[in-house]
Amino acid sequence: MRGDGPGTVLIFHGGHMRAQLALGEDVFTDAGLRVLIPSRPGYGRTPLITPSTGPTTGAGTVADFTDTIARLCRELGVDQVAAVVGISAGGRTALTMAARHPDLVQRVILQSPVGFLPWPDRHTRLGGRILFHPAVEAVTWALMRTAIRFAPAPALRLLTRDLSLLPAGQVLAQLSAADRATLTHLYTSMRSGRGFVTDMLPVADCTAHISQPALIIAARNDRSVPFTHAQSLTAAIPQAELVESRADSHMIWFAPDYPAIAAQIRAFLLTDHHTAGGHVTA
Repeated sequence: MRGDGPGTVLIFHGGHMRAQLALGEDVFTDAGLRVLIPSRPGYGRTPLITPSTGPTTGAGTVADFTDTIARLCRELGVDQVAAVVGISAGGRTALTMAARHPDLVQRVILQSPVGFLPWPDRHTRLGGRILFHPAVEAVTWALMRTAIRFAPAPALRLLTRDLSLLPAGQVLAQLSAADRATLTHLYTSMRSGRGFVTDMLPVADCTAHISQPALIIAARNDRSVPFTHAQSLTAAIPQAELVESRADSHMIWFAPDYPAIAAQIRAFLLTDHHTAGGHVTA
């Protein structure tokens, strides 16, 4: 839990991320909200086993996990969350949370989200099962940290290549020194645990049960999660608005237009959607 505002935003990070890592939270804390960030199953200290149901896989893991988080919110005295935020692979968790607990979740915000189309592609799935298998992922990330330490430019280009449809060098050249340092720190802090292999399993499509207003943010240059995921979610969710980021890659927070997108996020959070008809024009 970070921040001390009267309202709460629930954030589900994407792949290779755990609760202790920060990405894009400032827009919420700067708006006077506090953020509650659990590690998703397989990341951090969150196991792939839920207390009530025992071992689960695929859609069961996501559904049971959101039920556990709903109980956590109520134990913390959080009767409603202003928004549930799903980042990348955390998008399906956020949507499942909204579908299963509409009394708790007021809004949905998705950033570079994985939707319910087939994901990832065959190449990523095969490579991910090898490089990020729970038995070897610690070695993979240790090698990556070593590469970043001794050859940062080639290492960042290698990592960026899977995030953008543009040449990696072009993407990195557009980053400020501060953004490059933030990205480097993020990469050197990541771990996959048992989470990423689980993320690649299919999850049941729950969009038919999403009644809340949704703000969906994505970039066409994203190689990691194709823009079609955001388009399909926008088409399937009745009160959904798609905001196209001009980001060069999956990492929309480092794009020059992110301040404008952050303003749209704040407007979305402040709009009374019951009286405004659901869509936001910021």
